[in-house]
Amino acid sequence: MDWKSLHSLPLKNIRIDDSYWNRYIRLVPEKIIPYQWEVLNDRVADAAPSYCLQNFKIAAGEASGERKGAVFQDSDVGKWLEAVAYSLESTPNEKLEKIADDVIALIGRAQCADGYINTYFTIKEGGRRWKNLTMGHELYTAGHLIEAAVAYYNATRKDAFLKIMCRFADLICKEFGPAEGQRHGCPGHEEIELALIKLYRVTGEQRYLDTAKYFVDTRGQKPNYFLQEIGQKDFHEVYDERKFFFPEYSQSDQPVREQTHAEGHAVRAVYLYCAMADLAGEYQDAELLESCQRLWNDMVNRQMYITGSIGSCANYEGFTVDYDLPNDTNYSETCASIGLALFGLRMSRVTGEASYLDTVERALYNTVRAGISQEGDRYFYVNPLEVWPENCLPHSAKEHVKPVRQKWFDVACCPTNVARTLTSLGQYIYSVSNNDLYLNLFVGNQTEVKLNGTPVELQLACDFPVSGQMTLTVAAEQETEFTLRMRVPAYAKNYSLRVNGQIQAVKIEKGFAVLKRKWKKDTIAISFDMEAKFVSANPQVRADAGRIALVRGPETFCLEEADNGKNLSAVFVNRKTALMTAYDAKLCGGVNVIHFEGERLNEEDWDADTLYSAKEPVYQPVMLKAVPYACWGNRQSGEMLVWMHAKD
Repeated sequence: MDWKSLHSLPLKNIRIDDSYWNRYIRLVPEKIIPYQWEVLNDRVADAAPSYCLQNFKIAAGEASGERKGAVFQDSDVGKWLEAVAYSLESTPNEKLEKIADDVIALIGRAQCADGYINTYFTIKEGGRRWKNLTMGHELYTAGHLIEAAVAYYNATRKDAFLKIMCRFADLICKEFGPAEGQRHGCPGHEEIELALIKLYRVTGEQRYLDTAKYFVDTRGQKPNYFLQEIGQKDFHEVYDERKFFFPEYSQSDQPVREQTHAEGHAVRAVYLYCAMADLAGEYQDAELLESCQRLWNDMVNRQMYITGSIGSCANYEGFTVDYDLPNDTNYSETCASIGLALFGLRMSRVTGEASYLDTVERALYNTVRAGISQEGDRYFYVNPLEVWPENCLPHSAKEHVKPVRQKWFDVACCPTNVARTLTSLGQYIYSVSNNDLYLNLFVGNQTEVKLNGTPVELQLACDFPVSGQMTLTVAAEQETEFTLRMRVPAYAKNYSLRVNGQIQAVKIEKGFAVLKRKWKKDTIAISFDMEAKFVSANPQVRADAGRIALVRGPETFCLEEADNGKNLSAVFVNRKTALMTAYDAKLCGGVNVIHFEGERLNEEDWDADTLYSAKEPVYQPVMLKAVPYACWGNRQSGEMLVWMHAKD
C-alpha cells in the first residue's frame, strides 16, 4: 500500500481562534485546569474526593495516612499534567508551569529506587508488583504518566519529568518481553502501548517501540495470560472487575491480527487500536493495518451511536453485539469517544483517507463536547441519547445515567481526559508531510509550517459548523510548490473552491480536494452546503426502528424538555416536514437550532387510572425546537431525546 508518514504540527505553531471552539479552549487555563487542580487537592465541596496528590505525598514519605481511591487514581494526575503541558505549549503561563513543576518533583520523590511509580502498590501492596496485570492497572497508569512527560517535554523542553518516566519505562522494558526471565504478559487495560510509542518518538530509544510491539503481539495468545493469572492460588483482587471478567472484555480472546469484532471494554479497545495503528505505520505492517481496518469498520458501521459514542453496555462499559444500541441505558463513556477520535486520526494518517475524519469530527462535536458543561466545571461520564430524569433511579438499570453533569466522580478518568483533549485540539486540524499539507478539521486558526523547506503561514477563517463558508490564506516566504489537501466531508453538498477568486476544478483523492501549485500569497475560498436532514438507522438497530434523528453537518440534534415540554416520547414527526435552521446567539455561546412541525399524542383525555385502552390515539400539532446534542443539559434538568418517532 501507499504508506503515509503524516504527522501533526507542534501545538506551539497553531493558534486556535475559532468562534465555536474558543468558548471551550479559553476555559481551559481560566477555569478547567484550576478547577481540576482544586479537585485533585480535595478542596471542592460536595465533589467526590480525588485523593490523588495526597497519595503521592504519602508514597514520597511526606504525609501519613491511608492510600485512598481507585487503584488507577494516579492516572488522573497524569492526564491533568498532560492537559497543562498542551496549554503551556499554546499559551505560556509561569504560575501554572510552577505548579506543574512542583507536582512533577513530587512524583519524582515518590519514585522507587528502581524507577517504579505507583502509589497503590508502593503504599498498600509493596510485594505484589506485576502480579495482577488483569486488574491492577499498573501499566495503564504508567502509560498516562509517560504521555504527560512527553507532552511536558515538548511544551517546555524541561527534561526532569521525561527522565523520571524514562527510568520507569526502562524498568518496564526490563521486566516484560519474550526473553527468559522476563514476564510474558500484557496490560489488562491498554494504554502503555501508545505511550511507549510516543516515548520512542521523542527519545529515539528502540526498546520503547519494541516493548510496545511486544505488548500488542502477545495479547490474545494461548494460553490466555489473564485466565492463568486469575487461576493462581495467590491471586489477589485489587479492583472489583473479576465479577464480569472474560477474555473478550480485555480484547484478549484472540491475537490482535485475527480479531474481526470490536469487543469488550470500549476504552481499552480503542486505546489498543490506537497503538496498533501506530505500530502498523512504524513497521509498515500490512497485516496489522488490515486488522485495524476490520475493527474500525465493525465498530463504526455496526456498533457506534449517531453521536459518535461507543460502548452500549453499562455492565462492563463496552461493546455487545452488532446493532445493539439502546438509547436510554447505554454507557457511551466520554473517554471512549476520545479514544475513538484518537484512533480515527491515526488511521487517517497511515492511510491518507479522509473518511476516518468524518467519525473523528462526529465524536468531537457531539459526545466529547457534551462531556463538559459550558462553565467548564461539570462533567458527564455517561452519554445517553434519551433521558427521563425521574427514572434514573439508584439501584436500577439506569442508575449510571446522570441527568445533570457532575462535579467529579469516584472514577474520574473523563474530566481530565476532556481537558487534555481540548488543549490538544490543534493536533486534529492539520496533518503534514514534506510537500503535502492536509486540512482535516474546520477550526479557525493561524499556523506556521515548513513545506518543501519553505516557511509558510496559514490562516483559516470560518464559523463552522454554523456555515460551510471559509477562507484559507497562504503566505509563503518565497514562491514554493506544495500540495494542499482539504477534506471534503461526506455531508458536504455543492463543494467548491476558488483560488484568488478563480473557480477551480475540484480533484478529489481519498476524500481530499487536491490543489498542487506554486504558492506565494494566495487565498482559497472553500464553500459547501450542510443541509439539516432526518436520518434513519439500519432496521436491525431495534431501539431505533420506526424512529428518525436530526443531523446537520457533523452535529446531531436533540429535543429538550426546556423547549418542547415533558414526555418527549409522545412526539411524532413526519420526515418530510420542513426544517428551518436559525442561529441562536444566546444558547451555549451561539449555535444553530432547528425548528420544525410535529405532532404530540394527546394525553388530556386519558384518565390517570387507565393504563391501556383500545381507543384511537389523538394527535395535536406542535412546533418543535431541536438543539445540538452537545448543548443538552446546560440550561435546566429535564428530558432529552435524540431518536424521535416517525409518523409518515
